[in-house]
Amino acid sequence: MKLCPKPLTCILSALLLGSASFTFAETAEEKGLAIAQQTKESDKGWGDMEAQMTMVLRNGQGQESIREIRLKSLEQEADGDKSLSIFDKPLDVKGTAFLSFSHPVGADDQWLYLPALKRVKRIASRNKSGPFMGSEFAYEDLTSFEIEKYTYKYLRDEPCGTEQCYVVEQYPVDEFSGYTRRVTWIDQSENRLHKIDFFDRKDAPLKTLTYADYQQYEGKHWRPDLMKMVNHQTNKNTDLIWTNYQFKSGLSDADFNKNSLKRAQ
Repeated sequence: MKLCPKPLTCILSALLLGSASFTFAETAEEKGLAIAQQTKESDKGWGDMEAQMTMVLRNGQGQESIREIRLKSLEQEADGDKSLSIFDKPLDVKGTAFLSFSHPVGADDQWLYLPALKRVKRIASRNKSGPFMGSEFAYEDLTSFEIEKYTYKYLRDEPCGTEQCYVVEQYPVDEFSGYTRRVTWIDQSENRLHKIDFFDRKDAPLKTLTYADYQQYEGKHWRPDLMKMVNHQTNKNTDLIWTNYQFKSGLSDADFNKNSLKRAQ
């Protein structure tokens, strides 16, 4: 064994090296947060977006009902995104409109316009876990992803289809969330969500959302053609089928206010 010529120097060097290794070790929480930040950063700059959406609702027996929706979204620099959903079919929901303002900190603002009543209804914070228009999506599922809404824990790497994914647990900060946690699968090549497992307030498996058939727009922004939410407790499921994505069509804040709900025809 080779002895160190200057024992005190060697001891100090070893201590410093060990200290540096400890300092730069990334915790599971730090890595989970870093992945979330990377995911958010990779999709910045899309500006505004319009799309068509078909919502297919299936009950526990597999019976279907179909709704056709127009969606508009507006990216915000210093806040969460704004979105407006307008129902066109069937006739019993035609003209119904849903407006959502996401916020990184604090409760989101959400309103629902019901044409039969000709009034705008505000969705209370404690009701965000309720089902959106009879679907398996909750109101809180329809807001933009904001880093501050969760705390994080990296779990592992694992394959997801043809991709390799980070698996990260997310814990909602909002006390009125319907979930104790979400487990997300994010691919390492393009930072795209592939799957989310939702756990209810008793920490029991509640729902799984899967994303499929991603397309790239503007040379940067990835969007799925299909989102499928399955409720494991009721055996109901809802598909969101997306078509005709259009970016940077000139939408502004004026297209996203409570007055726009009433004129959204």
